[in-house]
Amino acid sequence: MSGTTLITGASSGIGAALARQFAARGFDLVLTARRESRLERLAEELASQYGRQVDIVGADLAASSGVATVLRAVETIGRPIEVLVNNAGAAATGAFSETDTETASDIVNVNVRALTELTSGLLPGMIERASGRILNVASVVSFAAVPGMAIYSASKAYVLALSEALSEELKGTGVTVTALCPGLTQTEMVGSLDANGMPPFAMASAESVARAGYDACMQGRAIEVPGVMNQAFVSWLEANPRWFLRNLSGAAARFTAPFRRIVGG
Repeated sequence: MSGTTLITGASSGIGAALARQFAARGFDLVLTARRESRLERLAEELASQYGRQVDIVGADLAASSGVATVLRAVETIGRPIEVLVNNAGAAATGAFSETDTETASDIVNVNVRALTELTSGLLPGMIERASGRILNVASVVSFAAVPGMAIYSASKAYVLALSEALSEELKGTGVTVTALCPGLTQTEMVGSLDANGMPPFAMASAESVARAGYDACMQGRAIEVPGVMNQAFVSWLEANPRWFLRNLSGAAARFTAPFRRIVGG
């Protein structure tokens, strides 16, 4: 398979690593994120190293006009999107009651609304061509509610459920949908949360997650959980009743909350 891949949130982390994976395997790219200067540097790198056509689109997917900006740019570029990678994500830690409305809305807008609208906008063309791949970046927290990250974990549960449903709806169309569910990964977003105390061995590299995501996407697998530790964790989650997991995670959140406040000043 070749053609053009659209990647959201491509300026750093898993998104930039995915851009390198697709470029190295012969795909042209449309990269979008808020930080255009970073996109420009990445586009120059990929064009120079792999000789691919790389277009960039500056857009804020938390804004109501963000998806429309991307879809208009895709139409102007004029190349059909063979692979859509919904990677852009937003997160915050802390009690839901202490999260301001703008932050909550931004998380939902990026993780849920933008992903849904981009998929809705590009999927009909893939079905018409009987060819396409969609890779949605979810998380291991898609499998369980996480007190202290309630909005984020709920939004990623939506991504997983939507991806699984579409993977079944689209059987026989030539289009596949994959949910990539990484655990803690060495990215700027994770670094900005309360994961700074995690030992390095517990955090995957963005490159290893991107390789796993690319392979799963090309093979058309519905769910990909990269890393043995993450796979074991998800299996443990699925083996336990929700009431037990809910109470356990709630107790853990209540125990660690005072320490997070001290660390956070």
